[in-house]
Amino acid sequence: MNAPVLPEVVPLIPTVSPLAADYRVVDEICLDELAAGLTGSGWVSRDFRGLQTDELLAGLQSEVSVLHHNNAMKMAGIGRGAGAARDPSIRRDRIAWLQGETPTQARLFRCLEQIREGLNQRLFLGLRRFECHYATYEPGAFYRKHIDSFRGRASRVVSLVLYLNDDWLAADGGALQIFSRANSNEICGTVLPTLGRVVLFMSEEIPHEVLTVRRTRHSLACWFRQDEVPIPL
Repeated sequence: MNAPVLPEVVPLIPTVSPLAADYRVVDEICLDELAAGLTGSGWVSRDFRGLQTDELLAGLQSEVSVLHHNNAMKMAGIGRGAGAARDPSIRRDRIAWLQGETPTQARLFRCLEQIREGLNQRLFLGLRRFECHYATYEPGAFYRKHIDSFRGRASRVVSLVLYLNDDWLAADGGALQIFSRANSNEICGTVLPTLGRVVLFMSEEIPHEVLTVRRTRHSLACWFRQDEVPIPL
């Protein structure tokens, strides 16, 4: 079996400032469910649609659509630093990193900060910050089986993917295929990229793959990290 590949890493901003006490997008029950899934199988999937998130999801959909139609997203790569490269035989998505500069992104970052704090409180992971980007897969694109971080790096610890696609069908392809952390050849879950669906998994432990898409597919990927803000590469 080929060695797993790592996605391209770029330095981003540190975690956002603490939340106002009256702003809760992710409730305690949801955080309990996410922590339990990560502890048990190493991954968990949940629907994040609701009164607190529908406006946020619509804003994220709008942003990624505008970026895509304006050709403002770049081809994604694998590896890091001087070894970073673009290999269309492994990965064919386009990405745009988020900096929290728009109202929609600021609201998203508050939500992600709640998840970071909640996971730290429940699992003692020592997560210090997060980074995230939009990803677009055009018809024919895919991302072969990979892991998000090698063991012992203490960098990417928990991965999160949020899907931004209306009315997605199995026939549209593009499902996220999850492999067992005990046996990397065993498929233990398949998730369709439907609007509001969130997947979290342990970055060093869970191989995963994006199957070939048959219609344009938008998502947001986030990584919760233990390291401090990295030195620019």
